[in-house]
Amino acid sequence: MTRRRWIADEVSDNHASLTGAHAEHLTRVLRARVGQEFDIVAGGVLRHGRVAAIAENRVDFDLGEEIPAAVAANLTLLLAIFKFDRMEWAIEKCTELGVAKIVPIIARRTDAHLAAASAKRAERWRRIALQASEQSRRTTPPDIPAPLNLRDAVNLPGTLRILLAETEEQTTLRNVLETAKEAKEILLAIGPEGGWTEDELQMFQSAGWMSASLGPTILRAETAAIAATALAISF
Repeated sequence: MTRRRWIADEVSDNHASLTGAHAEHLTRVLRARVGQEFDIVAGGVLRHGRVAAIAENRVDFDLGEEIPAAVAANLTLLLAIFKFDRMEWAIEKCTELGVAKIVPIIARRTDAHLAAASAKRAERWRRIALQASEQSRRTTPPDIPAPLNLRDAVNLPGTLRILLAETEEQTTLRNVLETAKEAKEILLAIGPEGGWTEDELQMFQSAGWMSASLGPTILRAETAAIAATALAISF
C-alpha cells in the first residue's frame, strides 16, 4: 500500500515534525496515531517516517532510511496575476504536474485591486502548492516568490525563455521545445486576462525571449498555464 507523503515543517537529525494547521489535518482529519508510518520529506530528502508523538498542533516523527524519489522538472512558470480563484486552481494543477517555480507577475492588464492584494496572497499560494505537492507525492513544493513587476521578470535567467503570445502565428510551443530538448532550464511566461500589451511584447523581445503559441484557439490564462506546463515537462 502506498504511504501518504508529508513535507516536514521542522527537521533535526533523525527527527521531523509537522506543526500548526499542517499537523491538525493529520491528527483531526486523518486521525493519525503513534506508530503509524508515512513518507516524510525532511530537508528535501524523502525518508521513511514513524509517528513518535502527537500533541496539540504538532506531530513528531522518527526518521528511517532514505527512499528514492523523482526530481521535479527544471521549469519556471511566470504567471501574470489574474482572478485569484482561477489562479489558485492553476497553481495547484501546475504543482501536481511538476513545475519547479511559479513567479507571480504584475502585468499591464493585471487588475489594480488584484495587484495590490497579491503580496498578501502569496502565502496562501504557497500553502496551496505545499498541499498539492504532498498529494502528488513531490519531495518539494515549487518556489513561489513575492510578485514581481514585469520589468524585473523579463530579466530572469534561463537556458530557454519562452513567451506564450496569442499574436504568434507561426511558431508553436511544441516546435520550440522539440528543437531545444537539451535546455537545462525552461522559463514560460503566461499572460493575464486580455493578453500582453504591445509594449510588453516588445519588452520581452528586447530581453531575448522567444515567442510561441499553444495553437489557434484562445485559452483562458489558467488553461494556458496548465497546458503549457504539461507540454514542457513531457520533453
